[in-house]
Amino acid sequence: MKDLWTVASYTIKDMFKKKTFLISNLIILIMIVVGFNIPNVLSSFDNEEGEGGGSGITKELVVDSKNIYEGTLNSLNSLDLGYEFIIENKEVSFEEIKEKIENDEIEDAIIIDKINDKIQMTYIVEDATMMTEVPESLRNTFTNLYTNLQLTKLNLSEEQLASLSPEFEFSFKQTAEQEVKGNVFAIMLLSLVLFYAIYFCAYQVSASITTEKTSKIMETLVTSTKPRTIVLGKTIGIGIVGFVQVIIIVTVALICAKYCLPEGVLEAVLDMSQITPTLGIFTILYFILGYATFALLYALTGSTVSKPEDVQTANGPVAIVAVVGFYLSYFTMMNPTSDLNVFASIFPFSSPFCMPFRIMMGIATPSQIAISFAVLVVTILIIANISIKIYSNAILNYGSRVTLKDMIKMYKSKDDNNS
Repeated sequence: MKDLWTVASYTIKDMFKKKTFLISNLIILIMIVVGFNIPNVLSSFDNEEGEGGGSGITKELVVDSKNIYEGTLNSLNSLDLGYEFIIENKEVSFEEIKEKIENDEIEDAIIIDKINDKIQMTYIVEDATMMTEVPESLRNTFTNLYTNLQLTKLNLSEEQLASLSPEFEFSFKQTAEQEVKGNVFAIMLLSLVLFYAIYFCAYQVSASITTEKTSKIMETLVTSTKPRTIVLGKTIGIGIVGFVQVIIIVTVALICAKYCLPEGVLEAVLDMSQITPTLGIFTILYFILGYATFALLYALTGSTVSKPEDVQTANGPVAIVAVVGFYLSYFTMMNPTSDLNVFASIFPFSSPFCMPFRIMMGIATPSQIAISFAVLVVTILIIANISIKIYSNAILNYGSRVTLKDMIKMYKSKDDNNS
């Protein structure tokens, strides 16, 4: 146990000494802070524009020389559409409108005409490069205003008028027996975050082992402790660093979301009512087990190469397994009550990214959770056994890359250096 902690503590210290590790994490934190402050920066620009050019409300000239709207256009300014409407019931030429726009008296203009029982509206702006059509809000407003004007001429009763525009109330029901809670979009986003946390923490195990093989540090470690201790110690050490890394990043993100985003935005995206201490415990457990699964696989691949530049190639199969597991979880969440999603929550290479969020949605049964845990633990023990045995035989190999055939021979070898 002492040797295990010695290897783990050495790994932790070595990780924090790396400038690339510290700089990359600093960049991530800066990007989080800057990203969450983008709305504030944009709003500050809007405020500056408002201070320099007025209240920020668009001045819109509306010309109704034929009085088609019969004086109802005066009600536009009470609708709070973000426009200050200037109503003219006399002829205004295009040149006059152009002059008003150039002198910043108005920003846009609308000329209303009626030809052959057809309402014609001409929208005039200074530069149409950035605008391909009349804003939908204006089109809807003028259409509804004219429609209401014509309806009032029919002398309909209040009940008849109300029947023309009834209130619609929409609700959802599902045929599945299980009720899904929470925002599925937010759940898929959190699953993506959990995947990257597990994957990149585990990936560092492979890189660390290969680096130490190259620097010959491994020879010293092997002569002073058992290969089993090295594998587990490095896995634990990098896992602790990764867990602390995730905690810091998530904490900074939550603080920025709370104090930098407009009020209510975070609650609108994430259903915070579903985030409970129980869910937090399960998420941490699945993070640990998911990390252990992929970290041990990466420990195996890291021990089979002698050059850092070969690590990515050797890690290819494990990366494919990780990505397949994640996408199996990610896409089945679109239908969380399906049998395929249940399978994804039990399959050991996808369950760390899936089961915590089935628990969050309230659709995971106790038996499913228990089976998922059992399968994941058994998988870890099998992978650990294989990884440690191959690791102990391949770790001092400085020649060509160990092939799959070589790995099978090493695993079958009776010369087990673990003891």
